[in-house]
Amino acid sequence: MLLLLFALDRLFPPPIPDPGDGGAVVLAADGTPLRAFANRDGVWRYPITLDQVSPHYVQALVTYEDRWFRRHPGINPLALARAAWQWLEYGRVVSGGSTLTMQVARILEPHSRTPLGKLRQSLRALQLEWRYSKDEILSLYLNHAPFGGTIVGVEAASWAYLGKPAASLSQAEAALLAVLPQAPSRLRPDRHPEAARAARDKVLARMATLGAWTQAQVDDARIEPVVARRLQPPMSAPLLAQRLRAANPGRSRIRSTLDASLQRVLEQRLAGYFSQLPERTSAALLVVDNVTLEARAYVGSLKFGDAARLGHVDMVRATRSPGSTLKPFLYGLALDDGLVHSESLLVDAPQSFGDYRPANFDPAFNGPVSVAQALRLSLNVPAVDMLDRVGPERFTARMAHAGVQLRLPRGAKPNLSIILGGTGTRLEELVGAYRALNADGLAGQVRYAAGAPLQERRLLSPGAAWIIREILEQHGRPGQRDEAFDTSGRPRVAWKTGTSYGFRDAWALGGTARYTVGVWVGRPDGTPLPGQYGAITALPLLFEVVDSLPRAGAVRGRRGMPESVRKLDICWPLGLPPEDDAKALCHETREAFALAGTLPPTLPEREARLWGAGRLALEVDIRTGMRLSASCSGPHARQRVEVARWPGLAYPWLSASLRRASAIAPLSPDCAPDALEAMETLRIEGPGEGTRLARAPGSAKPPTLRLRAFGTQSRVRWLVNGRLAGETRGARAWTHAFDTPGPQRITALADTGAFAELTLHVIR
Repeated sequence: MLLLLFALDRLFPPPIPDPGDGGAVVLAADGTPLRAFANRDGVWRYPITLDQVSPHYVQALVTYEDRWFRRHPGINPLALARAAWQWLEYGRVVSGGSTLTMQVARILEPHSRTPLGKLRQSLRALQLEWRYSKDEILSLYLNHAPFGGTIVGVEAASWAYLGKPAASLSQAEAALLAVLPQAPSRLRPDRHPEAARAARDKVLARMATLGAWTQAQVDDARIEPVVARRLQPPMSAPLLAQRLRAANPGRSRIRSTLDASLQRVLEQRLAGYFSQLPERTSAALLVVDNVTLEARAYVGSLKFGDAARLGHVDMVRATRSPGSTLKPFLYGLALDDGLVHSESLLVDAPQSFGDYRPANFDPAFNGPVSVAQALRLSLNVPAVDMLDRVGPERFTARMAHAGVQLRLPRGAKPNLSIILGGTGTRLEELVGAYRALNADGLAGQVRYAAGAPLQERRLLSPGAAWIIREILEQHGRPGQRDEAFDTSGRPRVAWKTGTSYGFRDAWALGGTARYTVGVWVGRPDGTPLPGQYGAITALPLLFEVVDSLPRAGAVRGRRGMPESVRKLDICWPLGLPPEDDAKALCHETREAFALAGTLPPTLPEREARLWGAGRLALEVDIRTGMRLSASCSGPHARQRVEVARWPGLAYPWLSASLRRASAIAPLSPDCAPDALEAMETLRIEGPGEGTRLARAPGSAKPPTLRLRAFGTQSRVRWLVNGRLAGETRGARAWTHAFDTPGPQRITALADTGAFAELTLHVIR
């Protein structure tokens, strides 16, 4: 007989559902469902284990449905006999005789309510008890019991009707869900709250009668209302959920690293923030914990499912032009290479790098600037100059090593344009790199799934990362002065914006001691958004996100300077510490951060000059002060002097006093010409200094001038009030219409560094 039963059991196994039926749920770090994927039958089910369910629910279920569950072999003969007698006596079902095991059998294999069907159900129950433990049978019930509509399983029901996990059910909620599978359509609390309440109270009364719960507990549970909720599958972080599901095929329960409450807050904030932006605009947002590299919030598009905004496109991992967001890493690598310190002198002036002629986002130029100023102001010419010295191939390789792939068109090689956005990368890669500024220079791959390995790569030294972070933190918040507001409760933020060519991508990336945040705004199809750039569109949102981040565990205040960094005074234009016996060489004093063991002087000028920046030794006549060459006919009392020279391209922006401090004395008439005598001297041919210009009588056209620069055969760039207005070569004429009233400073700047200036006044 036993052999026959064994054979029948193997020939007709119980129809246990395939756990890989296509359904899945993606969870936040705390177990909150983010997005549920229905199985191939359209059923929503959140797999759960027995120990993940509230003991109140298990107690209510077993006590109300089958209090002998732990003792019977799958069927309860006494209960079946009682049910049969009542059916014969009253002609209808008065009480069911099904055990929990029999209910599981009916759920797994539905059958008719006939004696033959009951027999089949009983045999399946015995088979289940033979094959599985009581806890395993109970788990089958928890995961497959019907709760109305397409909701299956207690976890899905708990979230759908109550908005909470089954582990947190109160006694009243446990009683409600325990009775709901008896008549899921008739007792659905979202449609029939009064019927659901009556059924719940019946369970509570049974619990008190059988002594499972005290009367006081039951009385308290009766007070709780049955709240009707609109059934709607969770749809938070939908694109990340889709990504994780694709990466974990066959898994029905996938736990992410997201903070559920933060995710909800930021999704709502994002939707409200961009409600007034043009149609087809989308946005992406990523928040990462600096300690663990785990993502805490992930918004891949502004509105998932919005066809006009291409809401199905995940912009967290889309390849886009990074604009100026790579500049902090370029200057950080230059620090590590010993090329610069934080206050090294750079020149923001019109320059050419072969055929490449970069301009600033703002067309005005600033002249002499420090590394810190160039980075905070996001100046383009100094950045291209720095990349030319570091090397675009080397920079690209270092970024790739840290996890930031700079994607170029097929066959293209790294070039100087990459630092201004002439390449492609992804938001998640940039966030992983910016994390290095608050993690001792270690970039990393963002982790999205619980248990994903921690992958870190060295991008900058700890000292260089600290200096760059310090520079970016000195930005402050746009439009807000620290002395006007109490900022003690707000974390320090090291931030940088970026805008790609044609206003196609607006970026803002920033980090606090605990979190790194990345924001992208644009159109997924790549069409421009004129007037929408990083500082205007993305940066305000970045600070809203930072202010929404959890404060628990946050690091406040200024973090200590690492031992690999030293703070010291340096002088411009030489870039070195002041010397007591050469005070005349220190034109400006600045407080700099430098890496220990390095103190680079001002960088040499890129192009060959007749003279350049640096320390220039001369001999002068003590009595006249005039310069002496090696061959002079008259008697002279010679004295050796030193002059600190600025970079040639910086001179048009220097004050009169700084020009005098670096001026080279004229050559004595009785001396033979020296190399300095051959320096170019530029002269502007045109109206005299201070000339007033006005429109011609009766004309609406602005006054127009035709100017020439004499004294050079090289290219001449013409600037009006510091803004590049045109260029010529040699003595060719330059024509310009002056349509703005007021003083106009015209500068002619040659490639050799020679320059001439002219100030005019345009009247209305």
